[in-house]
Amino acid sequence: MRHKILVIDDDEKITSMLKRSLAFEGYSVATAPNGQTGIQMFASDEPDLLVLDLMMPIIDGWEVCKRIRAAGSKTPILMLTARDEVQDRVKGLDSGADDYLVKPFALEELLARVRALLRRNVSKDDRQHILLRYADLVVDVDARAVTRGGRRIELTTKEFELLLLFMQNPNRVLSRDYIMDKIWGFDYSGESNVLEVYVATLRQKTEDFTHVRLIQTIRGVGYVLRGEQV
Repeated sequence: MRHKILVIDDDEKITSMLKRSLAFEGYSVATAPNGQTGIQMFASDEPDLLVLDLMMPIIDGWEVCKRIRAAGSKTPILMLTARDEVQDRVKGLDSGADDYLVKPFALEELLARVRALLRRNVSKDDRQHILLRYADLVVDVDARAVTRGGRRIELTTKEFELLLLFMQNPNRVLSRDYIMDKIWGFDYSGESNVLEVYVATLRQKTEDFTHVRLIQTIRGVGYVLRGEQV
């Protein structure tokens, strides 16, 4: 199941960029142009993570944060602001935010903080630890954790979804079209070589400590998770 993220920001360029970038990473993203609308959207369908701008008309980010916390929600909140004063960061954290990022920010840093907040929000008691294993590669589905040979591998959301698809279909040749449909959907209109790029990155990360390749290329068809079982 994809994580739901709500972005509340009155800057249309920021919300458009975040919606596109977060959706590309596999998240389900909704946006709100102000605090009042954002609170209503949050109440009707509570997301897994809230990305919240600080300076907004009608209701600012501080007040949105306080109201959400007052309602008892423990949803992680990442606060965005152009203000870098210490007292502003303290005020944001004191109002209930879990993390604070100053504009302009690097997209990769925001994505890393999003992943960290979502991991932190999964309590140990809630994790069922459904494990998928192939050779020395292990995927903890609920914790969204990956290890190979006992060593932790950090993956982006899309990389994890791609690896999970292979792990759920071991020794089965998956066509390029099938993978694109499952991971990106029919309406994907990005770079045509996006799958090749992700497979290459996934191979690099999973082969970092070993020379044994598990994700094999079937020329003219697609890819298969295939290797020596242990």
